[in-house]
Amino acid sequence: MEDPELRAQLTGNVWFPQAFSIMLRQKRKEPPSMYRAVTRQIEVTVEPNFLPERSSVENRQYFWSYTIVITNAGDETVQLRTRHWIITDASGRKQEVRGEGVVGEQPVLEPGQRFEYTSGVPLPTASGFMAGRYQMVTANGEPFEIDVPTFSLDSPEARRTLN
Repeated sequence: MEDPELRAQLTGNVWFPQAFSIMLRQKRKEPPSMYRAVTRQIEVTVEPNFLPERSSVENRQYFWSYTIVITNAGDETVQLRTRHWIITDASGRKQEVRGEGVVGEQPVLEPGQRFEYTSGVPLPTASGFMAGRYQMVTANGEPFEIDVPTFSLDSPEARRTLN
């Protein structure tokens, strides 16, 4: 690597490969982008949003909303059954969340359909990231998993180093 500051950040902190591209975008000061993953022609996009009005630096409570769009670009009807999240804060603490559906629903997506929802997540640190998977099932009863792209949770108070 040619950037000594970047090298110091990577050697001074735990390196999470999935967050590397996030950190590089921040380093280059690119505008935040939507995160995207495609599995079996099911596209999942995520757009996180820091909520300063719900956050308190003094109380070490930081809140984000995230909007997820699931689009069925395939040719078979599918249903989202369960979710599995791994939420990691800036200190490396992990929280695992599993549950039925999303926001109280188990949406059925026919070919060409999309489902959008917004949810939220608190952290005790000014930054972190989330990674996850959805368990889906086809109309024929075949279960399969799809990836949710790893996405960064950054507040204005976050140091611009790798989580």
